[in-house]
Parts: sequence; C-alpha cells; structure tokens
Amino acid sequence: MAIEDMDELRKIYEETTTIAVVGASGDERKAAHSIPRYLQRQGFRIIPVNPKGGEILGEKVYERLEDIPEPIDVVDVFRPSEETPPVAQDAVKVGAKVLWLQEGISSDEAERIASEGGLKVVMNRCMGETHYQLRLGPGPRAERQGV
Repeated sequence: MAIEDMDELRKIYEETTTIAVVGASGDERKAAHSIPRYLQRQGFRIIPVNPKGGEILGEKVYERLEDIPEPIDVVDVFRPSEETPPVAQDAVKVGAKVLWLQEGISSDEAERIASEGGLKVVMNRCMGETHYQLRLGPGPRAERQGV
C-alpha cells in the first residue's frame, strides 16, 4: 500500500541521505531537473540515473541503478508509469529503502514488486512539493522564484 500518511512521509525524509533519481534530466525547464536540484540544495545527496550518462547537477550520471557504488535510500522516479515495474525490481536489487514515483506516475505492479521486496512506496506525489508541504523547506516553487 502506497504511503499517504504525512508522519510516515516525514520519517522518510528524516531517514534519507541519498536519493537516486531515475530519469534525471539536464534540461533546467523539466521537473526531472528542478526537483532533484531543489532536494540537493536541501542537503540530500542526489545521484542522477539516465542511460545518456554524463553529468547533471555536478554529479556523475549512472546509466543504471545497479551501477551506483554506494547505498541508496530513495529511488525517485521520473519515468512513465509503464516503465516503473523494472525500476522497482532494480530498486529491490540494490537494497533501496523507498520507491518514490513522482506526481502523475503510479503503477500497481511497481508497488507490488517494491512492497514485496521490503521497500516503502510513495506514488503520484512530488518529492519536492511534499518536502514543502511538511514544512521541511521553502519548496521548489519558492526556489524557482528566487526566494
């Protein structure tokens, strides 16, 4: 069952250091860039995952979750819903604690795979906006406006 309880969501942020961002983008106009940038500025370690490789937000981009050489707390997904079940399988394989599907993204199959693998699951919820809703930071909108 996907997490909706605000106390449980707050606990995820409290227990998170490293966030692997699947579908991270170098395009500053996309949420897959601005949300990880916001989270990075809030003190989280962001590890971009994109088959194109390269560098995003000053961090090396890994082509696959399995290529990341350090522990991952949250796998934050910016990919279409139908692409999330294999991401869930990979998140289980690498020992992540949370599978977080961004706003507009949900998959019963991905939720089942991640839950059966022992991960907490959050779906159809923006990780940056939720951070703001919990009053943990200024929020991505404030950052875009230069506040």
